Amino acid sequence: MKESLIGFIKEKIKEYNYRGAVVGVSGGVDSTVVLSLCVQALGKDRVFALVLPERDSSKDSVKDAIDLCETLGVEYRKRSITPILRKIGVYKLFPPKLFFPESVVKRYVMNRWNTLSKDPFLDDLKNDGSEEFLKGLAYYRIKHRVRMCLLYFEAEKRGYAVVGTTNKTEYLTGLYVKWGDEAVDIEPIMHLYKTQVFELAKELNVPEKILKNPPSPDLIPGVTDEMAFGMSYMELDRILMKLEKNEDLSDEDPEKVERVRKILELSEKYRRKIPITFDRI
Repeated sequence: MKESLIGFIKEKIKEYNYRGAVVGVSGGVDSTVVLSLCVQALGKDRVFALVLPERDSSKDSVKDAIDLCETLGVEYRKRSITPILRKIGVYKLFPPKLFFPESVVKRYVMNRWNTLSKDPFLDDLKNDGSEEFLKGLAYYRIKHRVRMCLLYFEAEKRGYAVVGTTNKTEYLTGLYVKWGDEAVDIEPIMHLYKTQVFELAKELNVPEKILKNPPSPDLIPGVTDEMAFGMSYMELDRILMKLEKNEDLSDEDPEKVERVRKILELSEKYRRKIPITFDRI
């Protein structure tokens, strides 16, 4: 698996006349895997990493991202996007994190998560919900869009490609931000389910600390991927694979199967079919 992906990156960088690769590194397993693949495909001198934390980012994740860049020997830049978000007025939507302990912030987020919507992830996919809930969507989505702008700014100065980190589970379920983290030039792991990315990470000797961290978009304190899905990645991927292959689902939790079907339906309608165009174009 590793060698074929290294070959893919090397081939596409050459085919489309890019000089190298820019990767946004979060400290999570997906960006760690992609950065590692790029270094092996292109060499560390043709890879540039951006670490783009903001007010709500996990300090541990930021440290993991920087440690990774230094271990791999790639040129990187850490740039806080907090000033940009503050200038836009994003943080006016929620109380300042600066004045509260992390535990208090997480309790506050969990309370809003549980009260603003009966099912935040499904409402997110539908762009539905109360006025306060919609403010929450705007609050977190813009973070990825600002990062996208900065990634392209750095890439185009160098003639590099922006290399994405979205996996197949995220793509199918809509766990990405439209015109944010899905706006890239090359997607080397979009054919791999999340559980397969973890397998690849072990092959690439990704640090155990990163492998053990609960997968999170790191956009809203305390919210993890599995919390949004309502099940573990192991369960989710198993059901997705069975649906893809039209296999028997009788041994799966019927409520979880129905939830996955609903997520796929909404993701297909509201996320993956973009932009909306006139039928006869």
